Amino acid sequence: MPAPGKTRAELRRRYKETPRQAGIFQVKNTKTGRIFLGSSTNLHGPLNRIRFQLSVGSFDNPSLQNDWNQFGPDVFLFEIVEVVKPSDDPAFCLEDELTLLEQIWLEKLRPLGEPGYSSGSIRRM
Repeated sequence: MPAPGKTRAELRRRYKETPRQAGIFQVKNTKTGRIFLGSSTNLHGPLNRIRFQLSVGSFDNPSLQNDWNQFGPDVFLFEIVEVVKPSDDPAFCLEDELTLLEQIWLEKLRPLGEPGYSSGSIRRM
């Protein structure tokens, strides 16, 4: 049901006009400290999708899915860790900026292998 005074078409138009945030996100197991690191040009989409897939048992990262099943959703934190700052510079490339941020956060958090859920690089979603 649309918000009072708002038509469905108006809400849809408003949603489409809302700028998307690109950046880096993490799913952190607060019990073990393990981290799944990801990036996206639309940050809120993947976080919602991952939470849903984990809740129905269909997330494609077996280690993360197993921990979700074992510890439950309450020990997981879904966070945006950094947002790409848009630029008016004509040479600005969102994809390049996102790739740079991925490398910075890989080095900073080291979520690869046993200490994390990531398996070689940040998953772009």
